Amino acid sequence: MTNPKEIIRAKVNLETAQMAWRDMQRYFASGVALFVSPDLDLVETAFQMSEDNAALIAQWMAAGQFGKVTDEQAQLWWDADAALWAVVVSPWVLVQPIEN
Repeated sequence: MTNPKEIIRAKVNLETAQMAWRDMQRYFASGVALFVSPDLDLVETAFQMSEDNAALIAQWMAAGQFGKVTDEQAQLWWDADAALWAVVVSPWVLVQPIEN
């Protein structure tokens, strides 16, 4: 029997896509774009958000690995015409820079 948490992780993984930062401006402007450090696994981060794991999320925020996209990040990504990994955990849109 499949673990329900593994089903949720698989669903999040299927909903993850690469997107141009320029196509995500409305999410940034409305304050729902959240930065996920390349040090973190995007799918696991989205899963932990869906599970409302506040302690772990607070730990990531304190370490600067997770939080609202800053104006500076947004401008850098805009100038670079960056593509990012993205996934929705309603109402949030999690974005993660693509590492080369």
